[in-house]
Amino acid sequence: MRRRYPFFFGKAKRYATEDIAPDEIFLDDRNIPEFDTQQFEGRIEQPIKQRTIAILGVTFLLIGLVFAGRAGILQVREGEVYAKVSENNRLEHQYLFPERGIITDRNSVRLAWNTPAAEGEDFSGRAYLDEGGFAHVLGYLRYPAQDKNGVYYRSDYEAAAGVEQYYNDLLRGKQGLRIIETDALGHTISQNIIDPPRAGENLALSIDERVQKDLYDRIREVALARDFTGGAGGIMDIRTGELIALTSFPEYDPNVMTKGDDAAAIAAYNDDARKPFLDRAIGGVYTPGSIVKPIYAVGAYNDGLVKPWTQILSTGSISVPNPYNPDKPSIFNDWRAHGWIDMKNAIGWSSDVYFYEIGGGFGDQKGLGIAGIERYARMFGFGTTTGIDLEGEAVGTIPDPEWKARMFPDDPNWRIGDTYFTAIGQYGMQITPIQALKEASIVASEGVIPIPTLLKGGATSTRSIPVLSEKFNPIHDGMRISVVEGTSKVLDIPEIKIAAKSGTAELGVKKDRWNSWVIGFFPYEDPKYAFAIVMERGPKGNTLNASYVASLFFRDIIDHAPEYFGLTKRTSDASSTIDLEPGVEH
Repeated sequence: MRRRYPFFFGKAKRYATEDIAPDEIFLDDRNIPEFDTQQFEGRIEQPIKQRTIAILGVTFLLIGLVFAGRAGILQVREGEVYAKVSENNRLEHQYLFPERGIITDRNSVRLAWNTPAAEGEDFSGRAYLDEGGFAHVLGYLRYPAQDKNGVYYRSDYEAAAGVEQYYNDLLRGKQGLRIIETDALGHTISQNIIDPPRAGENLALSIDERVQKDLYDRIREVALARDFTGGAGGIMDIRTGELIALTSFPEYDPNVMTKGDDAAAIAAYNDDARKPFLDRAIGGVYTPGSIVKPIYAVGAYNDGLVKPWTQILSTGSISVPNPYNPDKPSIFNDWRAHGWIDMKNAIGWSSDVYFYEIGGGFGDQKGLGIAGIERYARMFGFGTTTGIDLEGEAVGTIPDPEWKARMFPDDPNWRIGDTYFTAIGQYGMQITPIQALKEASIVASEGVIPIPTLLKGGATSTRSIPVLSEKFNPIHDGMRISVVEGTSKVLDIPEIKIAAKSGTAELGVKKDRWNSWVIGFFPYEDPKYAFAIVMERGPKGNTLNASYVASLFFRDIIDHAPEYFGLTKRTSDASSTIDLEPGVEH
């Protein structure tokens, strides 16, 4: 080896090369352990391999291509989309809630209206008349709602029931929109309404606030006093289908449900076994009992099975031979022995034997049979909806052999007794109060089929059942006899002439509870209004029944709305709170 030595000539440095002796090499080798390896002393440097440089170059190239490609996608293909997103980040969209339409009764009494927006809210509140009886007709709302970030997850009013729900599209109006431009600090720069809101339309109902309140109060009063689970009723203009009253007890408070902040009250509604959310007037189904008898009287007369003057003997029961056990005939009881009885008196006194025979036949008397019973029941509106402008209407049941085979597979055969019981509104028959009201209207109008409506200014019906109007004369006479001397005598009010048919339906195996009914029309000579009331599941034998409720209610109307009876003032001292003993209802 050669060794370099520096030579100094003045300030200049020079190097000379000399050979390194072998002993010097061994001398340096002994000093290797003293090298500072952390400073790379004693290491021999090697050049980077070409393969490594190539791999790194390709890797960086690929990464660059990925970034370049993604940038191209964002700028070219999706540039417009992200530009809009960027723009929206500084443009706030604000809903403009319209004023909801006001709901009034037929006399312009406010039933539902708007209130000023609560603090921090962008929408008006909703308030309802603070009187009982209107909840199921009016319904209630759910307000628009925001999450914790102020984003609306419910961006409009939601109508949950009643006319609020059925006529929601009319009442709601049209929602508007405002655009608010903000800077990076959230300060408003400008704002513009790009879609103005449009207020909803007002709704005038056919309901009379006075009549509705009185009907509800009387149903509620008797239900609470005499252990009925609930009740419902209505009055309808037979010419237009307008409902002057339609109510259901018990009910909820629409103000509580709309505000939604009284958790205890709402929980109490949900836990109430009486089901206050059930609109019994259209959604409750009940065994009708004897209120169906006018239908089958019309049917038997129309089919030529009896004349109005045909008399049938009621000794208190009829007996049908038992082919399997002749010593034990099947006996079908009347509620009393009526003797020889014709059509109008059979209706007025509600003879079961008369309707057993014209319904199912007995001896020489031919009956409608279950097919005829079903045909006339449907003709009068049972087994289908009425078309009322409310959601949730029930259909009910008309029993027939197919129905029995489905419901009672262990005893599927249809028997004469099933026909008899169906002819007096028992067995499996179920109807709604609005269907009963429709029946009463068809009877009152001598066959005109109404479409019940809650809108003021209903339409005159152009449809009728295929029965001549004169076939209804004995039916009208019989329903007037029921009031003057028969089973609805509690409705014999001096100021007004009412025609009615009462009914009871025994419930349960023990038959210790019953539904109490009354339907009818007034005035008797020139019918204008039909009515129906049901009192649900009261104790059997209760003399404060549906007819009693109606008697108190009509006396209230004489006081508060006498124009419905063609009166201008009371013509007697009869009190609306007298304690009547209504007598027999059947």
